[in-house]
Amino acid sequence: MAQTVIGLFDRAGDAQSAIRELMSGGITRERIDLSSGGRGATEGTGSTRGSAGSNDRNPVSNFFRSLFGGDNADSARYSHVAERASTIVTVHAVSRSEAELAAGILDRCGAIDVDERARSSGFAQGRGERTDADDDRRTTVVPRIEEQLHVGKREVEAGGVRVHSRIIEKPVEESIRLREENVRIERQSVDRPVAEHERVNQFRERDIELTERAEIPVIHKQARVVEEVRIRTEVSEHDETVRETLRRTDIDVEQLRNDARGATGSTGHAGTGNAFGSDLGGAPPAGSEDRDRGFGSSGTTL
Repeated sequence: MAQTVIGLFDRAGDAQSAIRELMSGGITRERIDLSSGGRGATEGTGSTRGSAGSNDRNPVSNFFRSLFGGDNADSARYSHVAERASTIVTVHAVSRSEAELAAGILDRCGAIDVDERARSSGFAQGRGERTDADDDRRTTVVPRIEEQLHVGKREVEAGGVRVHSRIIEKPVEESIRLREENVRIERQSVDRPVAEHERVNQFRERDIELTERAEIPVIHKQARVVEEVRIRTEVSEHDETVRETLRRTDIDVEQLRNDARGATGSTGHAGTGNAFGSDLGGAPPAGSEDRDRGFGSSGTTL
């Protein structure tokens, strides 16, 4: 099923690079059109179906009007971007897969993003508005935005206490009374007869030993708990006032004079893709009514 992919380019060199990549991808030159945009000159070799017709209106605008079925937001937006492009590359794909391949190549070669370009050039509607162009009556909605304050709580570290124990040595003194024994020898002159019990041991050698005893200090240390340091947390609560600035949107309505009607252009809802259609004459190419329409990211598929 035939499909058409269009890419809009700011530079003719990018369009030529896209054509070379399309041909390298297997698309013949006869199915690739190179046409001028609103600010470019018509160029290209091979089949050039994009020449302007002899219509009273701009041929680029005529094409999009016929494609979208008359004057509406979509045709106005795409015509606005195409008239400011330098070059338009049109690929007549024979299948869906070939159309996706062509759209990808046009993307890589720098095809214009139509919606972004329309917004940046001042054509798109202001942010936050939307237009229902399919209704019999055009309706524009301007939202009134107002910020609301919601105050929550989260825990953070607010400080703390570090407790460190260390060992300290301290010299001490203690007094104690000690006892000691000393052996004293005394000699005393006597003159008496030997007693009966002394006769057994008389004239016999013997040794007598007496041991001296003394007290010395004995040190014993005992560890005792003399103090306890308890660490605990206490929870307290307090009231705090939070001050912040909130924003809101105020909408002012100004009545326009009747003679100003019709002076404003129409805008449409944002879509995806760059451009639609194939030829830039007064009408779409023959058989375009039977082609399925699709969307690409930069190169737009129909």
